Amino acid sequence: MTSSRLLRTLAAAGRSALAAALGLTLAAAMALQPVEAFAQAAEAVPAPGPAGRVVPPAQGQGPALWVVRDADSTLYLFGTVHVLRPTTAWGSARVDAAFDSADQIWFEISNPDDQTAIIPLIQQHGLSPDRPLSSLLTEAEMADLNAAATAAGLPAARLNLFRPWFAALTLSVAPLVKAGYDPQSGVEQILKARAGDRPVHGLETIDKQIGILAGMPEAEQLAFLRAMLEAWEDATVELDRMVDAWAAGDVATLEEISVDEMREESQALYQALLVQRNTDWAGQIQTLLEGSGTVFIAVGAAHLAGEDSVQEILEARGVTVTRE
Repeated sequence: MTSSRLLRTLAAAGRSALAAALGLTLAAAMALQPVEAFAQAAEAVPAPGPAGRVVPPAQGQGPALWVVRDADSTLYLFGTVHVLRPTTAWGSARVDAAFDSADQIWFEISNPDDQTAIIPLIQQHGLSPDRPLSSLLTEAEMADLNAAATAAGLPAARLNLFRPWFAALTLSVAPLVKAGYDPQSGVEQILKARAGDRPVHGLETIDKQIGILAGMPEAEQLAFLRAMLEAWEDATVELDRMVDAWAAGDVATLEEISVDEMREESQALYQALLVQRNTDWAGQIQTLLEGSGTVFIAVGAAHLAGEDSVQEILEARGVTVTRE
């Protein structure tokens, strides 16, 4: 599905293309649960929610917002980052007004905080106790894995039971949490807490997001893991830059960080992680437009940047999308 060169590029960038393409929904959901919970058949203990959390106001206009309208429908499109520092200033009266006016809320997945849903999926697709990493990596690579796990505060023995893609994703998330990024401060968590009794829907399921990584050939998963072992210490560098651009509504920089390199390095990955999903979501948005009322749709910011963004696909189908 992907090239080893691309996976090294993604890992060296820290988080940019891969995390943005997946919207970090899976990573954020994973970060809500201790590593041990994925390796043991233990009951999930829900993390405290972000209800009532105050978001610092953004400087300037804040994150970008788009709108689609017809005679009886208003659909807002809002790009998100799924793990943020609690101090990230992204509050926007414009976004708040759009969100508050909505009759229903749509995210990439409807249950990013449902740890009881993700644990069985990770146990099914992310663990391989009969084929541990120690049987796939060299002694030197295992030493690097153990060192990275120790530095990140992760149990190395548990990590050994993970499939390569899941170990790599775990190592990509851990430095973020250690650097102060908090899944409970992610945009979806904040917005979902504000949704109240309004219906919350998902454009896809977390099963699909897991399948994108779990379905990679083992050789490519191992390339991903090896690349992450080489670069995990720099994981926050590009994410910091991406968050700054997102909070300022700088879509051009977001496109550069999270879209352009992926498209240049691998059309296969670009198509699978962005174009195909954007095309599917655009179809669902057109269906929503056939109804009536006001809808607020929040998806990973990379999906709303670039020539194959959700907005561009809608425009090509004759649907006018306007930036607010």
